[in-house]
Amino acid sequence: MNISQETSSPAEELHARASRHGLDVFGPEFACLLDSQDPLRHFRERFAYPRMRTLKDVDMSLVNAEDECLYLCGNSLGLKPRSADRRVQDLLDNWAESGLGMHFQEPLPAASCDRYGREEMGRLVGADPSTVTLMNGLTVNFNLLLLSFYQPTNTRYKVIIEGHAFPSDRYAVVSQAELRGFDPKEAVLELNPRPGEHTLRTEDILKVIKDQGPSIALVCMSGVQYYTGQKFDIATITKAAHDQGCLVGWDLAHAIGNVRINLDDWDVDFACWCTYKYLNSGPGCIAGAYVNKRHNERDAPHLKGWWSNKESTRFQMKHECDVAQGVDSFRLCNPSPFLVAMVLASLEIFEDTGMDQLLQKQFLLTGYLELLLKTHCNTSHIGSPRAVIITPEDVNQRGCQLSLIFSFPLQEIHDELKKRGVVCDIRLPNVMRIAPVPLYNSFQDIHRFIQTLQDVFELCKTSGA
Repeated sequence: MNISQETSSPAEELHARASRHGLDVFGPEFACLLDSQDPLRHFRERFAYPRMRTLKDVDMSLVNAEDECLYLCGNSLGLKPRSADRRVQDLLDNWAESGLGMHFQEPLPAASCDRYGREEMGRLVGADPSTVTLMNGLTVNFNLLLLSFYQPTNTRYKVIIEGHAFPSDRYAVVSQAELRGFDPKEAVLELNPRPGEHTLRTEDILKVIKDQGPSIALVCMSGVQYYTGQKFDIATITKAAHDQGCLVGWDLAHAIGNVRINLDDWDVDFACWCTYKYLNSGPGCIAGAYVNKRHNERDAPHLKGWWSNKESTRFQMKHECDVAQGVDSFRLCNPSPFLVAMVLASLEIFEDTGMDQLLQKQFLLTGYLELLLKTHCNTSHIGSPRAVIITPEDVNQRGCQLSLIFSFPLQEIHDELKKRGVVCDIRLPNVMRIAPVPLYNSFQDIHRFIQTLQDVFELCKTSGA
């Protein structure tokens, strides 16, 4: 799915393709053409795709029960790779047949299962495999890393986060400030958009870092903002913070598997992420963490457990911890091989596609959603429902997700979409998130969604919601 070098936006590329084939860019035939040209179209078959009859909120009088649903919620929970069943069953069989033996024998020995997937994970975040690991859950990892990297002094004690950050991130930062005896109202700097705007401007972030740099200990933001879908300029922000003597960490929950990441090249200090959104590992699955190798010999204190030992001496049961280097020293306990297996099922698919192909399709897929939304769902007629996109139009400032604000009650629109088999989510106070995922969503999915949304708009308009 090569993108023409002569086009500068998804809309221009889509119009150009439709024109070359004599098709209406808004018609269903064009969606079919795009799917036929999609080199990733067969990857949908590698996922378990829910059908209308399996979703509890669907009104069967409005749909065909055997049709696949319209799943546009990979930003919240990715679909299950079909190979996950086999991988987990192999471990269950090994446990049944070997008992204790499964700790040390293939497939996926429990005692060393967190060795697996490092190469693949490293490629996804642009990092040396030795600097990444699977461990714990996202917020646990975030707190563990903060305990070590947030070392405030009386003069340098502030932490920058974005306003309306994911609640867990804000709770973690606030609690870390409280643990060190600081008032969060003074220690936590929440950066908010300008009045009348929905997303942060990079220049505004950089200005705060420059103006308050000597008092900032840590800059800790989201790679992709969960509410607006805005992708932050990690490289530029990280460099600006380092220039002021600050450390920098990133929550990549909505970024990994969604946008290009180069943690080593960007010289990020630490990062963490979950694996169940775009990485499709299953709800609450094991999370990932990164620590730049610059910090391998760093002497700052942090919490330790049995798994913080070097692997070569772990089973010597030493009285003192023989601390592993870098990110491995942050591990506390043995991870579940069953959870690691779920991650590996998805990483295998990413290895077969690569981020280059995924991002090329994302450019068109989310761009197609944007084009249809702006054309069909943003009318200026008084009394007509409208959907306004608050995610940046610049493709360099977003990933798969578009966040929408409606002129009619959000909950009613969401309820009606669910009745028609659309799976998406809402986040208060007033946003609906739509995230077509290149691995398993099609252009026909997008066309069907817009048709369904138009039907719901007509219903809302008629009922006077």
